[in-house]
Amino acid sequence: MRASNPGCWPFATGSTAGSEPLAGNRPLPTRPRRTLPRPLPEFIVHLHLTETLALLVGIGIGAQWLGWRLQMPAIVLLSVTGLVIGPLFGLIRPSADLGAAYQPLIKLAVAAILFEGGLSLRFAELRKAATGIHRLITIAPLLSLGLGAAAAHWIAGLSWPVALVLGAITVVTGPTVILPLLRQTRLRQRPASFLKWEGIVNDPSGALLATIIFYYFVGPDPQVLGDTLAHLLLGVLTAAALGIGAGWLLGRAFLRGLVPEYLKGPVALALALGLFAVTNLVLEEAGLITATLFGIVLGNMNLPGIAELRRFKESISILLVSCVFLLLTADLDPSIMGAMGWRDLLLLAALILLVRPLAVWIATMGAGMQWQERALVGWVAPRGVVAAAVAGVFGPALAEQGFAGAEELLPLVSALILITVVLHGFSLGRVATRLGLTATRSGSLLIAGANPWSSGLAMTLHQAGVPVLLADNSPRGLDEPRRTGVPVFLGELLSEEAEYSLEPGAFGSLLASTDNEAYNALLCAHFAPELGRQRVFQLAADAVPETLRLLPGVRGRVAFTDGLQFDDLQQRWYQGWGFHLTKLTKDFDINDLRARLPAGAVFLASIDGKGAAQVIEAGQPFPAERGQRVVWFGAGEVDDRGAAASRAGTDAAG
Repeated sequence: MRASNPGCWPFATGSTAGSEPLAGNRPLPTRPRRTLPRPLPEFIVHLHLTETLALLVGIGIGAQWLGWRLQMPAIVLLSVTGLVIGPLFGLIRPSADLGAAYQPLIKLAVAAILFEGGLSLRFAELRKAATGIHRLITIAPLLSLGLGAAAAHWIAGLSWPVALVLGAITVVTGPTVILPLLRQTRLRQRPASFLKWEGIVNDPSGALLATIIFYYFVGPDPQVLGDTLAHLLLGVLTAAALGIGAGWLLGRAFLRGLVPEYLKGPVALALALGLFAVTNLVLEEAGLITATLFGIVLGNMNLPGIAELRRFKESISILLVSCVFLLLTADLDPSIMGAMGWRDLLLLAALILLVRPLAVWIATMGAGMQWQERALVGWVAPRGVVAAAVAGVFGPALAEQGFAGAEELLPLVSALILITVVLHGFSLGRVATRLGLTATRSGSLLIAGANPWSSGLAMTLHQAGVPVLLADNSPRGLDEPRRTGVPVFLGELLSEEAEYSLEPGAFGSLLASTDNEAYNALLCAHFAPELGRQRVFQLAADAVPETLRLLPGVRGRVAFTDGLQFDDLQQRWYQGWGFHLTKLTKDFDINDLRARLPAGAVFLASIDGKGAAQVIEAGQPFPAERGQRVVWFGAGEVDDRGAAASRAGTDAAG
């Protein structure tokens, strides 16, 4: 890379001569093959590439599922798995197996991930966190650059040019890492917005800072430097114009019905990748800015069906993130890590434990952020693919120019990526919980519809210690529950206001209990992608002809028991039925309770020892165990012969 080539961008890491692997100082050694009397047939070579890609997809999605199942950060499992199948056992060698396609595939995947991230950035989030977000994407990067460069120079002994480039690279907090972590960790809305905006916006801006610094030091000729900076500015302006303009035009095309529903997702993704490639013709990899702005504009036009578009892109992003991180870690060269000394390790500790927290803390002074939010954001800063790509080009280029310490740039960044991914991946949930920044427990319940029956249920659960939220768009039905201390939400659950007033992940399940079956089904369909279809329930449908019934796919799970409809519950309530709590013990189990229930009584939910409620699904086994409490609805009491039983909530409910 020469300073006299103003069109050269730091990510131009294709298969050109002298280019380096994405995260390795040199290509991994070629795996030996069987010695055959003649060359391998062409179909076997292609089969090997097919196997490599299939293995990547299978292992990546398997790691995602295992992370969900074990409640572990999937990104950590992906990184560890990549090390196992790459440097450790040599099953996959990305640079060798994919050849010239390796870098283009990585870059296209990152562009798609940034586009999906841009779709998730909503300007409405700025109402609650505008000042903090502004500081994190303007002041904090400059502080990170300066403090990181100072630490690199004085601790590790890097020359100032190399130290400043490293400081700029530390600005990049990769969305390829932070978005999966946020998806798995249920943070409150404000801290999640801080981390999301910072990760997506600072990704391309950190690369730009590194580029400017690089050309400043390797291009001493003022004329060359001026032309280079002018070219960079032109590329950035072109990227911004293309991203904003194309996003607005595609949004208008969606609104005018020029694109059918089934093609909206593919068209948006294809256009994002096409814009990325076109922008790169002006300035290599400036397409990252285009893809990000394209997603931001499209995601903030209030388009019908934007939720489905986001879910489509989220599915694509999960697949791409899985493959990208497997490739990144599988392509690491272990030898570059072994050459690190104690000063390098001390520098890494300073970057993680001192530079990042100090930069965030100073930048957010007076920004209206709680100290807990500042502490969390200051701690969490995982680096990802873009940081590795920048270091993979600038390290060799600076070394070629003779700058002291340039050969250490790539090992330092590679180690920083691995350490922050593992450290922040495992600690984000725990630190957020200790700071009180996570949403309510998964056993909490959102009850939609404040009628006398559902209000009584909400008060019963509240008195039993279950986190519950009762929602209705009429204040009259919420008055009595509010007086007894039940948290309530007055408004339309399907409105944009509810989207930003209710914390994401603040409740673990939904019970739609209004008198409108179609509205109940609409609520379940709306919340199912967030909560999971196994956690959205609605009352049984009225007895209507089959031609008038809703399709099972658009309804929630039937709560309690088949045939128990809204009118039945209301009628029995007015007849004097009430809500009861009965604790199951060693001497009084669920079968004993079932045998003693009054005629017609119905099981509603079970409550475990931590106060988490689980709604009973019609036709499914009752999930009650010893020590749990059972909520049931019926007339009269149960004599459990000494077991704890109480009529909780009946009096309060009227």
